[in-house]
Amino acid sequence: MPSTRHHPRNQDLLPDAVSAPAPVRSKRALFLLLLTVFFPGSAQWVSGKRALGGFVMRITLACWALVLLVLALALFKRDWLLGIFAQSWVQLGASVLLVVLAAGWLLMFLNTLAIIRPRYLAPGARIGLTATLLVLALAITGSLGYGAFVLNKGRETISNVFSAGPAFKPVDGRYNIAVFGADSAGNREGVRTDSMSLLSVDAKTGKSLLISIPRNFQNAQFSKDSPMRKVYPDGYNCGDECLFNAIYRNATDNHADLYPGVENPGAQATMEAIEGTTGLKVQAYVMIDMAGFAGFIDAMGGVTVDSGGWVPYNGKYWPNSSVNTHWIAPGEHHFTGKQALWFARSRDFTTDYHRIARQQCLQQAMISQFSPKTILTRFTSLMDAGKQLVETDIPQQQLGSFLNLADKARATPFKRLTLGAPDFGSAADKFSTYPNFEAIHTRIQDMIAAQSGAAASGSPAKKSAEATKKSESAESSSDSGTQSGSKRNSEPGKISVVPSDAPTEQPDGSALTERYLVTLEQIGRTDLLEKIAANNNECSVP
Repeated sequence: MPSTRHHPRNQDLLPDAVSAPAPVRSKRALFLLLLTVFFPGSAQWVSGKRALGGFVMRITLACWALVLLVLALALFKRDWLLGIFAQSWVQLGASVLLVVLAAGWLLMFLNTLAIIRPRYLAPGARIGLTATLLVLALAITGSLGYGAFVLNKGRETISNVFSAGPAFKPVDGRYNIAVFGADSAGNREGVRTDSMSLLSVDAKTGKSLLISIPRNFQNAQFSKDSPMRKVYPDGYNCGDECLFNAIYRNATDNHADLYPGVENPGAQATMEAIEGTTGLKVQAYVMIDMAGFAGFIDAMGGVTVDSGGWVPYNGKYWPNSSVNTHWIAPGEHHFTGKQALWFARSRDFTTDYHRIARQQCLQQAMISQFSPKTILTRFTSLMDAGKQLVETDIPQQQLGSFLNLADKARATPFKRLTLGAPDFGSAADKFSTYPNFEAIHTRIQDMIAAQSGAAASGSPAKKSAEATKKSESAESSSDSGTQSGSKRNSEPGKISVVPSDAPTEQPDGSALTERYLVTLEQIGRTDLLEKIAANNNECSVP
């Protein structure tokens, strides 16, 4: 009998694909398929292809170790993981790796199919196992390929939106980021900052303070190191033309030479005005384009808020009417991007302060509802929307720590402060026209101290009696709106007094409807509409 000591079949640890009984051949084929699914290379190794199988198994072990490392970081050092994957080169490398793994895994599936030798299987098993193998191969390699596409999409967005340079550290334990709502519609020349606020976040806890600055805020102070301070040493105080929202255009059109090498002089000057006005060091800015804002909300899948009053907005004309006012009714709404934009920008029959309160509410809703699940399920849509939405000077290196911080902030409703009504008197007090900067700085420091649990840096004794009274009343109002589900203002009359005779129903006793409000406008009863809309600054996050 000839020796078979060196025959390659001796290395095959499985039954022979040709001579074994049919049930054994089917089990053998299923076993090889499962090995390829869960541990690529092992099917080749047990079938006698030791060199190929060993090489692929070593790669598989390395990949499983990498997966376990990622899971461990996600559980125990999430900020590290986010910081690593926020790097553009890491995303590029991971994209390439996923493509290579997808191609290699597909080859292993095809090689396993050859090892199975389907023609020796029973007809039913042959069709079933072959179809299952091909479906699994396409599903696994397709998922890896899509993962590579997603990572590359994120890399492109990060490179397009965020700037280069090193990450910056918190100042006094906080990150202070200016947020601008920009209106660059085609019928306007240049960019107009439609809303301005400062988001101050505790670097450890994520507790946040959102400071809103009305568009008509006057006499803004520039920071001590601002080039604009040389032009306006006593503040931005040239009268009604020097409203806060004019700083951006003024610096861009008239004083860009004061900012050599600065990519966006308008944003830089506005940041310096926010810094001088609030007393907080502003480290970066985010400019949100209003046109892109609607697309971003849609990419999120919409946003939900509970409106406390009737909110008007301009749309198509009502049939057989010159009225184009439509109304968002009180109650809970799940807004599309366009509807959210209407809700945030409306000021018909009310004031800018009403609009600011609703914008603050909407920002809170977006943060609380912009969850990791939303990111994972709508990633590519969000990335596409982000390119059109945001301009910022936040560096890419900062993104990881900020994503981690944002997740903490999402679980902690932020406090809100408006540099005007209702937090500094009523609209009639004209605090935004004649601001008290000492009162502003003291209020901000007190709110920050309250968040951190430290002693307040300012003392009511240092304020005037009037400022103290306003501070205490407004603080109570602000606190009432910090918890999810509560109203923004416990005293909505602090913005605009809600008349006791404000209509709450139609003359026939039925509930108010949009059609009835349109009729009031048609007959010229805007006085009643102002009363009905007077509390539409009230808003909560469900």
